Amino acid sequence: MKTIQFREAIAEAMSEEMRRDASIYLMGEEVAEYNGAYKASKGMLDEFGPDRVLDTPISELGFAGIGVGSTMTGNRPIIEFMTFNFALVGIDQIINNAAKIRQMSGGQFPCPIVFRGPTGSAGQLAATHSQAFENWYANCPGLKVVVPSNPYDAKGLLKSAIRDNDPVIFMESEQMYGDKGEVPEGEYTLPIGVADIKRKGDDVTIVSFGKIIKEAYIAADALAKEGIECEIIDLRTVRPLDYNTIFESVKKTNRLVILEEAWPFGNVSTEITYQVQNTIFDYLDAPVEKINTADTPAPYSPVLLKEWLPNSEDVIKAVHKVIYRNA
Repeated sequence: MKTIQFREAIAEAMSEEMRRDASIYLMGEEVAEYNGAYKASKGMLDEFGPDRVLDTPISELGFAGIGVGSTMTGNRPIIEFMTFNFALVGIDQIINNAAKIRQMSGGQFPCPIVFRGPTGSAGQLAATHSQAFENWYANCPGLKVVVPSNPYDAKGLLKSAIRDNDPVIFMESEQMYGDKGEVPEGEYTLPIGVADIKRKGDDVTIVSFGKIIKEAYIAADALAKEGIECEIIDLRTVRPLDYNTIFESVKKTNRLVILEEAWPFGNVSTEITYQVQNTIFDYLDAPVEKINTADTPAPYSPVLLKEWLPNSEDVIKAVHKVIYRNA
C-alpha cells in the first residue's frame, strides 16, 4: 500500500485507464496546460498529449455535448467540470441526451461517459457555488451517481466508472483533494452500487457519503466514550443505492440516522427513510432521523456557514434522540 492524496488517486485512475484504452480522453476547463484546476490531472498532458487531454473554453454545454456525441463514434470521454455548479448550464446534455440515448436508440448507442468534478460546499464560496447535486442527478433514470469519500474508494470507483457503458456522474469535493489515504500499489477496481461499512457497531446505524461523512466519524468517536457504538455506512454510490446493506444494519441496531450535505426537501436521505420504513418498519425502535443543511441558499459569512452545514454535534444530538437519551 502507498499513501497518496485524493487528487492523486483521481489522476492515477484516469491515467491507468487511458493507458489501457486509447478511446478514453479527458476534456474540460484547465485540465491540460494548468494540470487541472485542483491538480487532479497533473502530468497527463505530458503523457497523453493534446489529442487526449483537451482544454476547453468556458462552455460547459458545448463540451458536455461534444463528449456525449463522441460516445456514438466509439470514444469513452471523461468530462471534468470545474464544479458541478457550472454543470447547470450543461445539464440539458446530461439529462436529455447522455441519460436517454441508450433507450431512445433502442439500445444501439450506449453512452460510456464520465462527468466528474467537485460538488457541495467548499468554504466561503457563497450561494451559487456551494450546492450539492447528488440527489438532482440521482433522480434521473439512466445515470449512475458515485460520491466517494476517500482516496481508496475514489480510485477504485473511478476506474469502474470509466469502464462502465452507461453515463456516470462522479462527484468529488474541493475540500477532499488534499486528503491522504492508503491505496494499493497494483490494479484494483470497486463495484458501483455497493456500500461499505466503515465502522461496526450495535446501537445505531449512521448512513452518509462524500466529505460530510467525516462528521459522522467524529461523532462516533465521541459517542463511543459514552458507551454508544455506531455503525457507519458509506454509501459511496447513491444511484444505484445499496438498500440491502442499510436494511441489514438497521435490523441489527434498530435505529437509523442519515447524514447528508443537501437541502432537506426530496433528497437521498428522504428516499432512504421511505425505503426503510416501507421495507423493515417492524425493526425500527425509533423514528428515522435525517440531518441536512438548513433550507436556505448557502451563506457567505463563515459564522452563518457553520450553522448552515451539518456537523458532528448534530449527529450526536440525533443519535441521542433515537436512543431516547435526554428525551
